[in-house]
Amino acid sequence: MNKLGQLIQSYFAITPEEGRIIEGLFQPEKLEKGSFYTKKGLVCGKLSFIKSGLMRVYAPYEDKDITHWIASPGEFIAEMGGLIFQQESRFTIQCLTDCELYTLSPTHYEQLASLLPRWHLIEKRFIAKCFMMLEARVFQHLSLSAEERYLQLMQHQKDLLQEVPLQHLASMLGMSAETLSRIRAKRIS
Repeated sequence: MNKLGQLIQSYFAITPEEGRIIEGLFQPEKLEKGSFYTKKGLVCGKLSFIKSGLMRVYAPYEDKDITHWIASPGEFIAEMGGLIFQQESRFTIQCLTDCELYTLSPTHYEQLASLLPRWHLIEKRFIAKCFMMLEARVFQHLSLSAEERYLQLMQHQKDLLQEVPLQHLASMLGMSAETLSRIRAKRIS
């Protein structure tokens, strides 16, 4: 079982056999820097695991783009409305670097219910984990200062500070690029 299989098995708390079935449905996919995984307004029913590369999840708001998340290797990426409800994407997902993915097509995603008797429980667990991550992120934005959010990023995703443009990181952290620059300068000195 490769890294994808191990991640699937641990993430979903499933048996090795269930993990092999799910893993077998994912297909390799490569996307070049600047290309789009999905765009706002399109239906994107696929689910991907990021093997390498960085992807930016964002939406336009007034005269700027608001970065919701920067997805990194070892994470799953999907537009949940499209994956679960076949709704148009609320977000655009774009590659910040060349990306290697393992992707589960909408057809294969639907097949999981017939291949795995426990799929409804596995899927419920997956969606609950996504919701818990979102809850934690909202709580951080509401309870932490700008500097504390920056320190959290340094602690958990320090590599993004070197690889992602400042304006995207600032937006993801809910601050202006100027505020992020000032915080970084203060932390360095």
